[in-house]
Amino acid sequence: MLMQCMPDITSRECMTCLEKCVVYFKAMYWGSQGGEVSRPSCVFRWDLYSFRSAFDNITIFHAPPRVKSQAQPPTNDKKGRSIRYGGIITIVVPCFINLLVFIGLIKFYGPRRKSKNGINVGSAEYSDADGQFMFRFDLGIIITATSDFSSENKLGQGGFGTVHKGILINGREIAVKRLLRGLEGGMEFKNEVSLLTRLQHKNLVKLLGFCNERDEEILVYEFVPNSSLDHFIFDEEKRKLLTWEVRFKIIEGVARGLVYLHEDSQLKIIHRDLKASNILLDVEMNPKVADFGTARLFDTDETRAETKRIAGTRGYMAPEYMNFGEISAKSDVYSFGVVLLEIISGKRNNSFEGEGIASFTWKRWAEGRPEIIIDPFLVENSSNEIVKLIQIGLLCVQENATKRPTMSSVMVWLGSENITIALPRAPAFTMIKSPSEDCTMSMSNVFTELSSR
Repeated sequence: MLMQCMPDITSRECMTCLEKCVVYFKAMYWGSQGGEVSRPSCVFRWDLYSFRSAFDNITIFHAPPRVKSQAQPPTNDKKGRSIRYGGIITIVVPCFINLLVFIGLIKFYGPRRKSKNGINVGSAEYSDADGQFMFRFDLGIIITATSDFSSENKLGQGGFGTVHKGILINGREIAVKRLLRGLEGGMEFKNEVSLLTRLQHKNLVKLLGFCNERDEEILVYEFVPNSSLDHFIFDEEKRKLLTWEVRFKIIEGVARGLVYLHEDSQLKIIHRDLKASNILLDVEMNPKVADFGTARLFDTDETRAETKRIAGTRGYMAPEYMNFGEISAKSDVYSFGVVLLEIISGKRNNSFEGEGIASFTWKRWAEGRPEIIIDPFLVENSSNEIVKLIQIGLLCVQENATKRPTMSSVMVWLGSENITIALPRAPAFTMIKSPSEDCTMSMSNVFTELSSR
């Protein structure tokens, strides 16, 4: 990795320039083997070989000897020494600062791999008051990538706007969420940029950047090719592709993502709208939690809060949140429990004769027949392990939020075969008279049309 600045800029300007190069690299060339990002005042290069030894084998031509000039009498005055020391400081200090920047950025971003030549698609900008960098795309690049938001590239639509597939000039596929103008869309835009700027986890969808040029508010995500979970789990044919091993991997991955949000990231975040359509699947069917437009940021010592703005999807919202606006990490635990039971049953939350999946499953559990809800495609799998996960799901949807487990406890249970798990108590009884509908913009069906094209 090689970083250089022009000698005519200050050390602060050099550091800012190099930081923007790295942010650009992270947004556009993450995972490449080598390449270069150039700005007017600095350059950032990376490759597999060491730049330190890159010029060891070249032929060295020595410069001709200098013409002897008339000897200068030794200068012993303070002014002469000051000039010499000033020259040394002028050379050493910028070099030392550049070295510190170089080491710091290497430690933070690590070695990367090869890509195509740098293409100017935007700039790195601060996205919030905390000084967090996020890449800002030029609107023209977004319009070109999506063919001017053509209907052929449209992947989904929701209450806050539309989602289109795009292809950048360097060939990278992206998902572009174009938000509608208005207060709600503006709130989602600011919320996602502010939160996802600071979040990096393999089970969370990655925000590549944003665009707020003219009257547009656009979010640019990594493209996740295998659609959302609901596209598979609720489809009679595609559900067959979800073996128990795949379903367990999805359940475990979502749980791991929530542990990161609740406990392991530099922030404490409550998602508030976890459901099957907000879980995207990559090529290897690894889950990525998406849609942070309604997420709530908590202080590290904050455990619960109240809100008058109820945002989410009926059937997945915890009763204390839906009825009283009480938010906590246990709200996400409830939603996770509903999704877990949907994955096991292969049925939507609202397909149980007017009652939710939690109530239906609890009744079967109380009767000693929890296996009734298991998807028929899973009958040949270990029923004991599946029943164990049904028990975990019921613990997550208990009516009393304080009785629900934390997501870290769920992870321990998922990874242990011989651990004792508490018996669940009754969930809140909910009647569902109509299909669950989003109260907010969702990534639902964002990638579902790809399979039919």
